[in-house]
Amino acid sequence: MTRDRVVLVTGAGTGIGAAVAGQLAAAGRRVVICGRRAEPLSRVAERTGALPVVADVSTAAGVDTVVGQTLAAFGHIDGLVLNHGIIRVGRVDEVSVQDWEDTLRVNLTGPFLLVRAALPHLLAARGAVVAVSSVAALRAGDAMAAYSASKAGLILLTQSLAVDHGPDGLRANIVCPGWTVTEMADMEMAELGGSRGISADEAYRLATAVVPQRRAATADEVAGAVCWLLSDAASYVNGAVLPVDGGSCVVDPGTLALDTRVSIRL
Repeated sequence: MTRDRVVLVTGAGTGIGAAVAGQLAAAGRRVVICGRRAEPLSRVAERTGALPVVADVSTAAGVDTVVGQTLAAFGHIDGLVLNHGIIRVGRVDEVSVQDWEDTLRVNLTGPFLLVRAALPHLLAARGAVVAVSSVAALRAGDAMAAYSASKAGLILLTQSLAVDHGPDGLRANIVCPGWTVTEMADMEMAELGGSRGISADEAYRLATAVVPQRRAATADEVAGAVCWLLSDAASYVNGAVLPVDGGSCVVDPGTLALDTRVSIRL
């Protein structure tokens, strides 16, 4: 009899992580969700049947908690989704040392600690890792130095897993979402809208004005890519970086002035 596959999803209380948990559960996976806030995790758990674990996986103690509870409940780990993260905005000369260190600790050191703890079990299962990075790891944006650096590091950490442990049967891939309608993005759009005197919905339209699809992604659209990379359908995909960004990464900014559909202010 084939055993149930167990997938651990971090940052799963809202947004992309919650959507991943829902899709995995619907596909018959056993899902463990973790995050630092109990209330949103409980809501996702009630909806999906996932096992919620309150833990800060940017710390060794938090990692031990979530891996330990996963093994205690199910005995094995077949998949790992590295979805948690924070944003601290600021240009290189503006971002504080504390914000820089906090961003790297949560977005890069945390995934490193979690992968190390889960790796023996992932190797035993010949499992898969999917890291949720960002288009900000592929293209530089204003005042995104710490976030972009941390998410770029996450890409290379994940690709190192693919190279180091591909021969052992592990697959490790990366999804890079563009603007996605989530709780975190909603807060950013509210801030952008406030500074421009427009609504949050108008701010989303402004932020995606030169994205070829002219809209933000839904969390489910990004989750679909994550779940595909975890699945057997992606069995020969390893070390890949998959933008889920509506085409924003392929736009040549030098040609926007020539595009009659785009208005540029000097």
